[in-house]
Amino acid sequence: MRVILFNKLEDMLNEVFLEFAAVIVLAGVLAMVGHKLRQPLIIAYIVTGVFVGPNMLGFTHSFEIFEALSSVGIAFLLFIVGLNLNWRNVRGVGGVSVVAGLSQFVITSSLGFGLARLLHFDLVTGLFLGLAFALSSTIIIVKLLSDREDIDRLHGRIAVGILLVQDLVAMMLLLLLAAYADGVSLSAVLTTSLVKGLVTLLILWGFARFIIPHLFRYAATSSEGLFVVAVSWCFGVASGLQLVGFSLEIGALLAGVSLAGTGFQHEIEAKVRYLRDFFLVLFFVVLGTNLVVTDLTSFGLPIVAFSLLILVVNPLILTAIMRLMGYHTRTGFLAGSTLAQVSEFSFIIIAGGIALGLIQPALLSLVTAVALITIAVSSYMIMINERLYGWVASYFPGLGKNHEESFDQKWSSAEVVLLGFDRLGQKILPQIQELTQQFTVLDFNPAVIEDLQAAGIAAVYGDAGNEDVLKFIGADKTKLVISAIPDMSVNEDILDFMQRHKSRGTVIVSVKSSADAARCYALGATFVIVPSELGGEHFAQLLKKKKTLKLQWGSLGKLARRRLESE
Repeated sequence: MRVILFNKLEDMLNEVFLEFAAVIVLAGVLAMVGHKLRQPLIIAYIVTGVFVGPNMLGFTHSFEIFEALSSVGIAFLLFIVGLNLNWRNVRGVGGVSVVAGLSQFVITSSLGFGLARLLHFDLVTGLFLGLAFALSSTIIIVKLLSDREDIDRLHGRIAVGILLVQDLVAMMLLLLLAAYADGVSLSAVLTTSLVKGLVTLLILWGFARFIIPHLFRYAATSSEGLFVVAVSWCFGVASGLQLVGFSLEIGALLAGVSLAGTGFQHEIEAKVRYLRDFFLVLFFVVLGTNLVVTDLTSFGLPIVAFSLLILVVNPLILTAIMRLMGYHTRTGFLAGSTLAQVSEFSFIIIAGGIALGLIQPALLSLVTAVALITIAVSSYMIMINERLYGWVASYFPGLGKNHEESFDQKWSSAEVVLLGFDRLGQKILPQIQELTQQFTVLDFNPAVIEDLQAAGIAAVYGDAGNEDVLKFIGADKTKLVISAIPDMSVNEDILDFMQRHKSRGTVIVSVKSSADAARCYALGATFVIVPSELGGEHFAQLLKKKKTLKLQWGSLGKLARRRLESE
């Protein structure tokens, strides 16, 4: 008997391994094809799922195992996001994330409800569709922002903040459905959840304050020990919070947040990153296998209408909200275009409504079709969102001007101009302050500008890619201009402005890749920072040595350019 059971177990494990191997091999092949064609890899992974799913080849039968493994990728993804959250970032975008997130959810869900009623859906169905289509996908957006190294930029931080607000709203909606199913009052469910949340935060704060620093200092004496303890903490907290009613995403995020102040967060992130990427492949493959689209003959118009609501109207709503809050249109547009797809919570909400008999099962096919379209299109939108903004701004020149920008008055010309005050800019500023007291910082985050001005630092709100702003601060007359904004379209505008105004100053820009660096050198940059090759601290040391001397920066730039040409 034992031999028979053992043989069955062995056969089952062999079958799972073969399925797993086939999925990974196919995902690898399609990923290479996608990379060659310069397509988002997420699309390749979803297509893999469609191929191996029940609609086509149908050779994946161990769905529970694949879903469990994909959850590991989700946990690692949100864990890393939590590791990078700090008080300054939260304080800088927390307010706008809450206000913009809640406002966007209310407006989009109301428009979705109205659109559903126009399309002749009944009242309850319209309510469910409006709520489901107002939520965006945390997993997809964080993955794409991480891949583009945009997650620490202003629009990336705001987008992540809005996603967290949406996740909390989604959890409230699920609690509402649970209360309806169990016949329990909503107030009782909310009170219980609030108490559990406060107790959880208090316990995590206690661990982070008194236990975690000592534990991780000891674990850090071994590189392997640090990795194992960090992963154990991630899974322990995420699974523990899931048991008491929180989502996996919230649990993993809080696990990361609790380690953000240990001093080991960057080392932990470096060790976990590749595990995250591998397991997330399985998440998108599983998503592809679930995209079973049937019974769509009567849903043609609703699919198109709701897709346009999410892809076009929703980003414009967020752009308008953020503009009203004082943020630059570019920031609002980049954040809004990032949130243009259906959330994984949308499926859960619709499935909950079907289970309770409130809506028809066919609606799941409608949501699935809209999800497939919006996930695919938004992946491209995020890839080219900077070019999209440039295209839109070229047709509507007034977009680049905010009511706060008043450039009629004169601004004292500075010796050094720092464009952008995110992570790189924060590392550079102390060295600029040692170099000269005649400097100006330009950024389009109102909160950052207020903080700098309160600290007595000359700071101006505006878009570094706007010619009027660059004229106002006298960028063409300064000895040294440093762009800490790794946005190629912005850097192209800066370099074009400096060339047209025949500036004799040193122009240093930062980019994401060697290809962008070569492009900037060709456009006239004196020196180019590639953060993956030259960190902010190292550049600050170079600034200390080279100062504002164009000849020395020029020599360094020529050496870097030759190295790029030889690669």
